[in-house]
Amino acid sequence: MSLADKIFKQNCREIIDYGFSDKGLPVRTRWTDGETAHTLKKFCIVNRYDLAEEFPIITLRKTAFKASVDELLWIWQKKSNVTAELNSKIWDAWTDASGTIGKAYGYQLAVKYDFPEGRFDQVDKILFDLKNNPFSRRIMSSMYNFADLKDMNLYPCAYSLTLNVVGDKLNAILNQRSQDMLVANNWNVCQYAVLTHMFAQVSGLRVGELVHVIADAHIYDRHLPLVERILSNPEYPAPRFVIDKSIDDFYKFGVDSFSLDGYNYTPLGEKIEVAV
Repeated sequence: MSLADKIFKQNCREIIDYGFSDKGLPVRTRWTDGETAHTLKKFCIVNRYDLAEEFPIITLRKTAFKASVDELLWIWQKKSNVTAELNSKIWDAWTDASGTIGKAYGYQLAVKYDFPEGRFDQVDKILFDLKNNPFSRRIMSSMYNFADLKDMNLYPCAYSLTLNVVGDKLNAILNQRSQDMLVANNWNVCQYAVLTHMFAQVSGLRVGELVHVIADAHIYDRHLPLVERILSNPEYPAPRFVIDKSIDDFYKFGVDSFSLDGYNYTPLGEKIEVAV
């Protein structure tokens, strides 16, 4: 069993067995047929992954690793909100007539600000600080810009990253306001594990911990039977994460710069309906 499997199972069991049901409450989310999408939820789940020990991908079901990396690079490297620049269709439901998701995610990371050291966007300020002031307690980003929320087609879910160097190890805290555990949990964990590896490598650091803080961790009503089935699947050891060690420029990483050696999993066998 991978540690990610163990954590995922613990989270889901806690939600299913002890979670709060919002059935009957006026929630926003809908299924594609228009029916209200209710959830079982737990408040504030905190998970810790030691990236030096193993890569945190679950084996209970397949996580689409390459697609998750593609979206990560779309947000953090391309700093894009244009869905045509993304190779998957995961943002189609939130794409407007202009072909964007509004002023969300990558758009926010591309905005430049004035700092004492110069003018940077959020990603370049992180890169500057990791190389020039790695023991700062101010290395962080936020995509939750209140002034622009009205122009976002979906408010950021994974909205804040805090980086902290201890010795020669880079640690990260991902803050997430809301998480669909079946659809997005391990997807986001894999993304930010890869991002931590990227930042560490180009900064001459080793990876440490990834801490994932989820304010509202939930399972949708229509997903419950599938989640129960997944939790009974066999578990496999975590695969070995492979990163192109020759890359020393954050902007030169590509989807094929990363791979998983020995990734075994149980096929899902059906398409997951996504609530929007």
